[in-house]
Amino acid sequence: MKKLAMTLSALVALTGSAFAADMAPAPRVYSKAPAVVVAPSWTGFYVNGGGGYGMWSADSFVQTFPGGVPITSTQRMGGNGYFGTVGAGYDWQFNGAWVAGVFADGQFGSIRGTNQGLIASGPLKNQDSWAAGVRLGYLVAPNVYSYVNGGYSGAQFSGTTLATNIFNVPIATTPSFTRNGWFLGGGVENSLGFFGPGWFMKTEYRVAEYSRVTLPETFVPAFGGGLTGLAISTNPIVQTVSTQLVYRFNWSGPVVAKY
Repeated sequence: MKKLAMTLSALVALTGSAFAADMAPAPRVYSKAPAVVVAPSWTGFYVNGGGGYGMWSADSFVQTFPGGVPITSTQRMGGNGYFGTVGAGYDWQFNGAWVAGVFADGQFGSIRGTNQGLIASGPLKNQDSWAAGVRLGYLVAPNVYSYVNGGYSGAQFSGTTLATNIFNVPIATTPSFTRNGWFLGGGVENSLGFFGPGWFMKTEYRVAEYSRVTLPETFVPAFGGGLTGLAISTNPIVQTVSTQLVYRFNWSGPVVAKY
């Protein structure tokens, strides 16, 4: 009887301990809340600079001057060269991933083409050009912007010394000129995170067409000077591909908020 009482007392003690253990509150487990990543904004000012390669062409013919009567058929002239460029602009990000902006830039260099006269020809250079326009595009990724652009463009072209096609003897000149026109293009701009905040690179294509111009031919002094009675009518078209570094003043990269 005494052994039975001792056994029952032990069972009660063990059961009470197990029950107390089950009722005790579980230790609190702390976990880190996930980070909240806020995509950077493309809104703000930027500056850019770089260089590229250009191709120059024109549909040209010779006409009487004055009078303007064509005396040759239209010929497609062409050339190429390299250039540098600088610019600045401002972008707005809206409706999530859409970005629109305004900008202005200038190009300087020597994109060479050919001015073809009746019996003589010479180099015609696109020395400088400038543009102001708008662009619109979409963020294919938070740090990658694909866009199209367009607007006004102006360009300055050199004068030409026309030399005979057979003996290369200079016989006449045409004046330098400035023309107005328009451009269309597009490109891709992406972040260069390894350069630090704010640095981007863009690659862009443009085509610019300028209004037709009539260039009177003037004899060189060795041939007495004065008008030759001829002129070259031409309308330059310039295509360019450029790669540029861009610095965005308000860019700080993705903002990460931790809780």
